[in-house]
Amino acid sequence: METIRKFERVFEIIDQNQRSAARLIPILQAVQAEYRYLPEEILTFVATSLGISPARVFGVATFYSLFTLKPKGKYLIRVCNGTACHVKGSMGLYGAIVKKLGLKEGEDSTSDMLFTVETVNCLGACGLSPAMVINDEVYGQLTPQRVSDIIDEIVLKEAHNESDAHGA
Repeated sequence: METIRKFERVFEIIDQNQRSAARLIPILQAVQAEYRYLPEEILTFVATSLGISPARVFGVATFYSLFTLKPKGKYLIRVCNGTACHVKGSMGLYGAIVKKLGLKEGEDSTSDMLFTVETVNCLGACGLSPAMVINDEVYGQLTPQRVSDIIDEIVLKEAHNESDAHGA
């Protein structure tokens, strides 16, 4: 039943885009917004629904860096490693985040899929260096302690939301 629901939502997205292959990028953006990544079976479904080859859909999905074929956490933490941020210690922030989240070598997401952490070349927030973005919120002039506090705030908020959802 979950699989059917998954494809129903994709079908709605495709319909909202007039089933047009010319709207492939907006379709993939909407699918990724829904699932936080682009599952392979959904990319194939999109190709079939639009009457284009799966290779074309996969080509677009892998060409643009805004798309991901790998699941991402609810909170995507992007640490800037551009020149200004790097000089001001952004990789120390990255290390503090990885340690705080308990990620092992080669891992970028927590097992509960609450957080994913990655580095980016530039956030365009050089005046705020070192900086990071969590989902769409920019944080600047960071220290390892401030990063830890931000993560604690998110975890607390999520625990509160979870308890509200269960009627506690």
